[in-house]
Amino acid sequence: MKQTLLYLSSLFTAATALTLPLDSFLSSPHLTPLKPRQGCENTATSRQCWGEFDLDTNYYTTWPDTGETQEYWLSVQTGECHPDGYSRTCMTFNGTIPGPTIFANWGDDLVIHVTNNMKDNGTAVHWHGLHMRDNSLNDGVPGVTQCGIAPGETQTYRFKVTQYGSTWYHSHFSLQYAEGLFGGMIFNGPASENYDVDLGNLFLSDWGHTEAFHLWSTTARFGGPPALDTGLINGTNTWSCPTAPDSRCVDGGKKHELIFEEDTKYLIRLVNPAIDAVWDFSIDGHTLTVIAQDLVPIKPYTTNSVQISMGQRYDVIVQAKPTTKTDDGNYWLRAGLIGGCGGRNDHPENITGIVRYNKDSTAEPTSTGYPLSTSCRGEPLASLEPWLELNVTNIFNTTQQNLGFLPQGSGRDWFQWTLNTSSLHLNWSDPTLGQVFRGAAIFPTPYNVVAVQPSNSGEKEWQVLVIQDQTPIGADHPIHLHGHDFWILAAEPGITFNGNTSTWNTHNPSRRDVAVLPGRGYLAIAFELDNPGAWLVHCHIAWHASQGLSLEFVESQSRIRSGLLDRDVDEFERVCRSWHAWPQVHAQEDSGI
Repeated sequence: MKQTLLYLSSLFTAATALTLPLDSFLSSPHLTPLKPRQGCENTATSRQCWGEFDLDTNYYTTWPDTGETQEYWLSVQTGECHPDGYSRTCMTFNGTIPGPTIFANWGDDLVIHVTNNMKDNGTAVHWHGLHMRDNSLNDGVPGVTQCGIAPGETQTYRFKVTQYGSTWYHSHFSLQYAEGLFGGMIFNGPASENYDVDLGNLFLSDWGHTEAFHLWSTTARFGGPPALDTGLINGTNTWSCPTAPDSRCVDGGKKHELIFEEDTKYLIRLVNPAIDAVWDFSIDGHTLTVIAQDLVPIKPYTTNSVQISMGQRYDVIVQAKPTTKTDDGNYWLRAGLIGGCGGRNDHPENITGIVRYNKDSTAEPTSTGYPLSTSCRGEPLASLEPWLELNVTNIFNTTQQNLGFLPQGSGRDWFQWTLNTSSLHLNWSDPTLGQVFRGAAIFPTPYNVVAVQPSNSGEKEWQVLVIQDQTPIGADHPIHLHGHDFWILAAEPGITFNGNTSTWNTHNPSRRDVAVLPGRGYLAIAFELDNPGAWLVHCHIAWHASQGLSLEFVESQSRIRSGLLDRDVDEFERVCRSWHAWPQVHAQEDSGI
């Protein structure tokens, strides 16, 4: 069934609530893996099924074609907001934080019209984790796959939904997503565990009462992460107004609440859109069954909490059957901020929501939480075993990038992270793909391009990226690759890579699109060379991305243009013409991503 969202132009004054599920089902037993079969129906007792396809379908090569198109309209706009009761200026999609959830079925086509209704800023929207097969023009990165969208202009993004599960979309234009420009995406498909009710995306975000661009200009551009005030659960939280009058403290805000019914199994789609925060998500007195990460179904495992780094997503199932019951049936839902993992936050203890078994209750929970994790590196790799078993078999090329930094000063306007001594700095007016269309053989040094042209032998070929942290800082960095999933061969803290690959895991290793580079150690990832385009690799700490911690893979350059539709090339050129005609109000003050 075709779904559309109406174009909304009014600015918002309160946070939006969690998007409600499309449907719900009766309770069910544990999932038993089944062979693919014709007409397999996805129900509460057979979640692995999806028509002629199922959980064992290789979604890298095979996906449905439903013949259905889902069309959405998104308005990028600024306005006053107070998601926790404290007023400030925000950037939003359609006036809400998070923006509207985009729904589609596995195999649908999506058409999304993005209109820039800001007066003095460009923008662009990235569809996080989507492969964009032979379609890099729609990846949404200014300076790489497109020019900025000028004020008053609309860009239409078009792509096939070849994956299923949970993800998000966000502005990739400098720090805009830190101002509220993000929303959820749910692609209905099979799952590796049965559940009854889909509760949709649950966003765990840090939040400042001072705008991110101001924090950048006063603190972050010089290297140190600024302290943020608090955090939001699905765009809302409470804030205690100070004793002294403060005109910006307009109300007390509200906690995000979930209503549970006993024994029901709920699917929660966790997303971390934070600027700089690693969460240890939990619900007091409940256990979580983890079934997917970053659009990759995994073999289910049970845990008390889930560690989630910036840009990552986890699908978890929680059964409404508390192991430790409270008298009033109220429990804290916690985005536990793991200390020492990067960003500073003045009130991490307040980043909570509430689970209630009595919908009429208004009492605060008195439940006790689980001990916080001390790891900054996410869930253990050994737990994250992909359901669809795929091995790394034929490494075509390996590139090593050494992480360093350059302090602000000596002609540098901001602190810069470097990969092989170069810090990314893009030009929104001259995207990499435009240079490809002009037949470029050499790209500007600040674009940090690694060109890879596979042999096209007919066999699978893999690119390996090794990032070695050579800094004394010892920070962990969530590394995100566009246009691909990657296989995590190794993630070794405190170790210098010496070329020895004998310990690398090539047999069905953890597979996702955001993984953590351990401090003073190295991360080795592999991805299949099966998608021509210009693809960004970057740290998903917002400050670090602005400070240039990124590179690009230009993959199969000779095949990029031939795989693109003329319609999409025309849209690319039209958006660039409008951008060139607009006199930019604000000069670019960071890397551009």
